[in-house]
Amino acid sequence: MKSAYPNQSPQHMQHIVRYEWLVLISALVVLAAILGYHNGLGRLDLVMYDQAIQLNHQTPRNDIVIVAIDDYSIAQLGKWPWPRELHAKLFEKINQAKPSSVGFDVLLDEPDGSANSGGTSNADMDLANAIAQNKVTVLPITLENAGAGLSLSKPLPAMQAAAHSLGHINLEVDSDGFARSIFLNEGQPGQWWPHFSLALYNIIKLRAAGDTSHINAKHHAQIDQTTADGWLRDAQFHIPFYGNQGTFKSVPYVAVLRGEVPAQFLAGKNILIGATATGMADAFPTPASGSDGAMPGIEINANILASLLDGRSIVFAAAWQTALLSTIPIILALLSYLLLSPRLALICLAVLFFLTLTVSYMALTAGFWIPPSASLIVLLISYPLWSWRRLEAAIRYLNIEFIRLNQEPNLLPEINPAQASTIQRPLFIDSLAQRITSMEIAAQRVRDLRQFVTDSLQSLPDATLVTSIEGLVILANQPAETFFSSLGIKAVKDALLPYLFSNMLQPHPVEQSANNTFSWWDLLDLKQVEIMRNGIEVTDTLGRNLIIKSAPCTNSAKEHIGWIVGIVDISTIRRAERTRDESLRFISHDMRAPQASILALLELQQEPDSALPQEEFLERIRKASQITLGLADNFVQLARAEGQNYQLEVVNTEDILLDACDDMWSLAKEKNIKINTELPGEEMLIHVSRSLMTRVFTNLLSNAIKYSPENSEVTVTAEKKLEFLNDRVVIHIADQGYGIAWTDQAKLFQRFQRFVGVNQPKSDGVGLGLVFVKSVLDRHRASISFVSKPNEGTTFTISIPAYYES
Repeated sequence: MKSAYPNQSPQHMQHIVRYEWLVLISALVVLAAILGYHNGLGRLDLVMYDQAIQLNHQTPRNDIVIVAIDDYSIAQLGKWPWPRELHAKLFEKINQAKPSSVGFDVLLDEPDGSANSGGTSNADMDLANAIAQNKVTVLPITLENAGAGLSLSKPLPAMQAAAHSLGHINLEVDSDGFARSIFLNEGQPGQWWPHFSLALYNIIKLRAAGDTSHINAKHHAQIDQTTADGWLRDAQFHIPFYGNQGTFKSVPYVAVLRGEVPAQFLAGKNILIGATATGMADAFPTPASGSDGAMPGIEINANILASLLDGRSIVFAAAWQTALLSTIPIILALLSYLLLSPRLALICLAVLFFLTLTVSYMALTAGFWIPPSASLIVLLISYPLWSWRRLEAAIRYLNIEFIRLNQEPNLLPEINPAQASTIQRPLFIDSLAQRITSMEIAAQRVRDLRQFVTDSLQSLPDATLVTSIEGLVILANQPAETFFSSLGIKAVKDALLPYLFSNMLQPHPVEQSANNTFSWWDLLDLKQVEIMRNGIEVTDTLGRNLIIKSAPCTNSAKEHIGWIVGIVDISTIRRAERTRDESLRFISHDMRAPQASILALLELQQEPDSALPQEEFLERIRKASQITLGLADNFVQLARAEGQNYQLEVVNTEDILLDACDDMWSLAKEKNIKINTELPGEEMLIHVSRSLMTRVFTNLLSNAIKYSPENSEVTVTAEKKLEFLNDRVVIHIADQGYGIAWTDQAKLFQRFQRFVGVNQPKSDGVGLGLVFVKSVLDRHRASISFVSKPNEGTTFTISIPAYYES
C-alpha cells in the first residue's frame, strides 16, 4: 500500500502547523479587537463591573453625615410631606453646629399649604431664613417630562435666593436599570447647572483657606451628550462607590430635630438631608446596592461627594484602547499554544484568564475601567480551536507514519488465519477505511513488539539496565527502578551508568586479585568484557552485597550498539555466610569452654591430690552444665523466634507481666532486688504469642536484675497510649543498674554482643537474649527502644498494638 502523503515529512507537517497558527492568530486577534472596540458583550461587562465595584470597598469619609428621612422619623412625625416648620426647626438645629456644607435633597417647588395670596407662607419664609443663615446650603433641581416636553423643576424663588447654589439630581440609568454614573453639568444653551454633589464640593473648596480651585459648573467646549429634547449633558462621572448601602454615617431626621444628636457631632461636617424611607420612590439599583435591591438617592449623592473630595473617579477606556488591550492576552495565549505542551498551554490559558480579570480589577481600583469580556470570550474559544487544528495535524501525520510502518516487515509471528477472521472489515473500502485498517495493523505490530521486549526485560528477576554505547540508560526493568529508588535515585532512564554506581563501596572484581585497580568506566570497556562477565562485587550505601555484571549487545549486523548491565543482590548469601561463621566461632569457643571445664574437673577428680571436695566438685559440674544448657536454650529460642509460625491469642498484658515477674522472683531475691509493678488494673488486650511474649519480658527482667547492684529496684509499668493515630500498649522496664556505655548502645541488638562495664560483674550470657527480644517484637509489629546512662540505669520501652474485639 502506497502512502497517500508521500511528501509530507515531519518538517512539512511543522510548516503546515505554523501556517495554520498564523491564520488562527490573525483571525482571533481581529475578533478580539472588534469585540473590544464594541465593548465586548455589554451586559456581561456590566455584571463584572458591578462585581468589581462591590469588591473594591473603601473606608468612607468621616466628614459626611446623612440626616435620613427614614421609616422611624415618619413613624414619629407623621405622614410625608411634613410641614415646612419642621424643616425650619431642623435647619436651626443644624446651623447651631456650623456645618461645612448642607445638601437639602427635598424638592421645594410648591408653596406650603398655608401660603398667602403672594404665594409664600410664613413657614416658607422661616425655612428660607434658616437656609440663608448658614450660607452653605445647596437645593436640588430636577428635570421632568410631563408630556409637553422637558421642564425644569426649581425651588420657590425665596428658597433659591436663600440657598448658596442649586444642583441637579439627575442620574444616568443604564439599559439594565442600574445607576452607575452622572453628568457633572447639565442644562440648556446659555444655562448650566452643576450636579447636586458638585455644588456641595464647590462650597467646600471655596471655604478652604486660600483654595479657590474647584470643578467649574460651566460646560466644556465639547458636549458629551445632547438628548432628543435639546437637553445638554457634559462631563460624565462614573461613581466609584465606597461600599454597600449604609456605608456612610446616618442619623434619623427626628433625632436631630429633637436635639438628641449633639451639636459637636455635626460640627464642621458635610450634611446631606434626604429620604431613605421605604416607598418614597427615591432609590435606584446600583452596583453597590447589594441585597437591598436599591440605594437611596441621598446615599448615592454621599458617594459622589466623597469621591469628588477624595479625588476618586472611574474613567472608562476608549474604544480603541479596549480593542488594543483585548488583543494582548490573545497573542500571549497563542504564543504559548505554539511553544508549549498542551498541558502547559492550558495552564498558561488559565493564568492569562485570571490575569485578565485581575488586571481589569486592579485598573478599576486605580480609577480606570477596561472591559475584559472581549479578551475572556476569545481566550475561551482559542484553546478549543487551536487544539482542534493541532489534533487534526497530529492525526494526519500519525496516519502517514502508521501506513509507512505497515509497509515494514513484521519481526514477530503474524496472527493466524482463524484469529484474523474475527477482525471486522468494512464492506466498502474507502481512503479513510484503508488508513484505519493500516493503523490498526501497524499499531498492533508495535504493541506486540513492545510487549515482547517489555515482557522479556521485566521477566528477569534481577535488576537489569540497557544502555547506549556511551552509557546512557535506555531501558530499565522494574527491579532496577526499585533498586535505585531505594538508593534515592528517582530518574534512572537517561542517567549515565558510571554515575549510578559512583556511591558504591568496596568495588572488587570477582576472581581477581584485590590489588587490581578498578574504575566504573570499565563496565563500558570492551577490553574488560571477560572481567565484567564474571562481575564486580560491591557494597551499596544500604549495606547490601551486590554483583554487577555487564555485557555488550549488538544489532543484526553484529555492530556494538550498547550494553546490558545486571545487578544481582547476594546479601542473603553473604548474611548466611556471616551467620555460619559466627555460629562456628560460637560453637568452637563458647560451647566448648564449659564442656572442657567439665572434662578437666573429671581428670582432676581422679587424682587424690587434686581432687576437690564432693560438694564443690558437683557445684562446678552443675554450673558448667547450666551454662551449656543456657547457651543451647538461647539458640533454640532464637531459632523459634525467627523461624516458626506464631500461634497468636488474645491475652491481657498484665497477666504476661505478672508471669514474667513471678519467674524472676527467685533471681531477684538472691540479690535482694525489689521488683515494683505499677499496673493500671484495667484490661489491656494484645494479640500475641503468649509464651514468646512472656519470654521477651523474662529476658528483659533478667537483664535488669543481672546488670543491677544488690539492694536496688526494678520497676515495671504499663499504660495504654495513642501513638501515630493507633492505640498501643506501652510497657517500661527500668532498673538502677550499671547502664550501657555510649559506644556499646548502637550494637545492643546485634548477635553475640556482650558488654561489660568497669564496675560491672562478669556475665555468662552469649549475646542472643536481646536479639531474641527484637525478633519476637518485630514479628508482632511491636517496637522496642531504650534510654541508658552509665551508672544511672537503663529503661527499656516496648510498644505493642492494642487489640479490640470487633
